[in-house]
Amino acid sequence: MTNPLYDQLFGSHIGKGSPLLRLADGSVVTYAAFLGLAAQMAHVLAQGGLRSGDRLAAQVQKSPEALALYAACVQAGVVFLPLNTAYTTDELRYFVEDSGARMIVCDAKAEQALSSVAKRAGASLETLNADGSGTLTDSARVMPEAFPTVERSADDLAALLYTSGTTGRSKGAMLSQGNLLTNAVTLAKQWRFTSADVLLHALPIFHTHGLFVATNVTLVAGASMIFLPQFNVDQIVDLVPQSTVLMGVPTFYTRLLDHPRFDRGLASGMRLFVSGSAPLLAETHIQFEERTGHRILERYGMTETNMNTSNPYEGDRRAGSVGLPLPGVEVKVTDPVTGATLPGDTVGQIEVRGPNVFKGYWQMPEKTAAELREDGFFITGDLGKIDEDGYLHILGRNKDLIISGGYNIYPKEIELVLDAQAGVLESAVIGVPHRDLGETVIGVIVAEPGQSPDLDRIMAAVQTSLARFKHPRRLVVVPELPRNTMAKVQKNILRGQFKDAFHPA
Repeated sequence: MTNPLYDQLFGSHIGKGSPLLRLADGSVVTYAAFLGLAAQMAHVLAQGGLRSGDRLAAQVQKSPEALALYAACVQAGVVFLPLNTAYTTDELRYFVEDSGARMIVCDAKAEQALSSVAKRAGASLETLNADGSGTLTDSARVMPEAFPTVERSADDLAALLYTSGTTGRSKGAMLSQGNLLTNAVTLAKQWRFTSADVLLHALPIFHTHGLFVATNVTLVAGASMIFLPQFNVDQIVDLVPQSTVLMGVPTFYTRLLDHPRFDRGLASGMRLFVSGSAPLLAETHIQFEERTGHRILERYGMTETNMNTSNPYEGDRRAGSVGLPLPGVEVKVTDPVTGATLPGDTVGQIEVRGPNVFKGYWQMPEKTAAELREDGFFITGDLGKIDEDGYLHILGRNKDLIISGGYNIYPKEIELVLDAQAGVLESAVIGVPHRDLGETVIGVIVAEPGQSPDLDRIMAAVQTSLARFKHPRRLVVVPELPRNTMAKVQKNILRGQFKDAFHPA
């Protein structure tokens, strides 16, 4: 194949009149129409001077045209750099300059602010709005609906995704055509996707979950998507009967459980509910099954690796676990200091190896060498353990590990106890500076609606369940936990908020 990713995801559907995108207004975009638009956009990229391997940075709202831009980049051999719509101009300047992007595509509202960024970087600037209008589509409209696909290999870069950068400069993860394609094919097979499936798509498409899991799996199977700009629980409930699969973050499922119309009858036509991007509380997993009869399928992936593990489609989907390694993917738990593989049920750092693992960090050879071993294993930065049946359990991030008085404390262990207490909706456990111990533990709690948790009783439960060195020095109640756009709790913000609790500045 001349361009493996394009040929298998897109090229195999050229001319097909079946729906790819079903939009909120009831209209439909067929595969043929979508790929015709993508080809027209590919002409615009080529005429704009972009060549094979060049980078295109896109900060645009979710729309059929935004998705077509991804397809156009693949067909034109251009490396796609999707950017969070919440990023500021200063943040975008770093991504554009670091990546060496030759073209920026943005909403017209940001055109003036980004013009100086584009000029300084020597990049061209096109606009694409949420309604599909903009200079990019204006130019594309007069182009031919066929484009000579640029030759690329499985090892060539397809996408550049920047990590969140909470511990320093954001790193650009280099994802090859092979990384994306092998993962999509594996997931479609593992999750039993067929052309009859209708995926309810309410995720953003600047992130691995919405773009490289949800979209690519749909394309591999020749299925269709109900393509929504964002998550709206009332809209989701209305559309569930028309769907077979929902992929979401844990927040999707907690909000569905709060909706009075969401019940077993409404979900009876659904085949699969998938959760990822942040940990799903075991309580949510159990409540969801009780309400609908469906067990949510939780999986584990990250920007640098796409998906690594999944609970089985057929078999035991375990609450609190992210399942078993996907075919072709190896997962091990190692000692953070020595790198030695640890025995089962022992907590350590998670490492993965397989065709899904990225090529390294863009122009950061030292970071790449520090996190991607010579034997191909990637040090994920996540802490976890593998149980006796081979299921992986995530226990937090390595940087979230608390070392107090020489003892290693894993926040997840304490959070599980806190979450189980009456009146507690969820919790986050953090380490803060302490003069004598180096660090000590604070438990941050969010109350269930209308509840006032009894902190003394909760502390007594912790003291009964856990060793003394794991006990929080303080429990605090907050209205909500800070989260990023993919619903992950931002513990770095909490650590900053409570850093002087025992160590006054």
